Amino acid sequence: MWLINSSIGRKVVMSVTGVALILFLTFHCAMNLVALFSGEAYNTICELLGANWYAVVATLGLAALAAIHVIYAFILTAQNRKARGDNRYEVSTTVKGGASAESWASRNMLVLGIIICLGLLLHLFNFWYNMMFAELFPSIHFDAAPADGFGKIINTFSNPLYVVLYVIWIVALWFHLSHGFWSAMHTLGMSGKIWQKRMQVFGIFYVTLLMLGFLAVVLAFAFNCAPSLCCGSSC
Repeated sequence: MWLINSSIGRKVVMSVTGVALILFLTFHCAMNLVALFSGEAYNTICELLGANWYAVVATLGLAALAAIHVIYAFILTAQNRKARGDNRYEVSTTVKGGASAESWASRNMLVLGIIICLGLLLHLFNFWYNMMFAELFPSIHFDAAPADGFGKIINTFSNPLYVVLYVIWIVALWFHLSHGFWSAMHTLGMSGKIWQKRMQVFGIFYVTLLMLGFLAVVLAFAFNCAPSLCCGSSC
C-alpha cells in the first residue's frame, strides 16, 4: 500500500494525523479555558467526558493517532538521515537574502518530538490516570474524585516544578506545530508559492493563539489569579 511503502504516502499519513491532533488540541484548549472562569462548568464537562464507551473509544482513537504520528516521524527521520548520509550536518540551503531555507524547528523536529512525548506522558499521569482511570477502576485509591478536574488543575499547578515543565512543554509544542502545520498543508497540496506563504503565516498565528490559551491556564492557576478562583474578590 502506497501510504505505508512510499515516502510520499508516509508524509501524507504524518500530515493527516498531525492535523487531527491539532484539532484535538483546539478542543482541549477550549475546554481548559472554561476552567479559568468556572470550576463547576469545567467539572460538568469532565463528568460528561468521563469513563463511558464513547470516551474510551475516543481515547483509544487519539492514542492510535498519536502512536502512528510518532512511529512515522521516526521512520521518516531515519529515512532522511540515510538519504543525506554524511551531508546531513552541512549548512542547509539558503534562500534570497541568506536566510536559511530550513527553519530551526524543522531541523530539530525529532528533539522537539521527544520533549513533547515526555510532556504527554507527564500530562497523562497528572490528569488522565487520576480521572478516567479512576472511573474505570474505582476500587483503586486516588487523590481526588474522578470528575474533579478543577481540583486536579489547582493541585497540579500549585507545584512550581510542574509549572516549569508544562511551560517547557508548551514552548516545544509551539515550535513543533508552527512548523508542522504549514508542512502538513504543503504535503496535502497547498504547495504553491502563494499558498505556502499563507499557510506559514496562518499556521504561526493559529498555533500561537492555541499555545497562549494553554499557557494562560497554567500561569493563571500557578499565580492563583484565575477568575474562577477569585470568587468575586480581587486576585
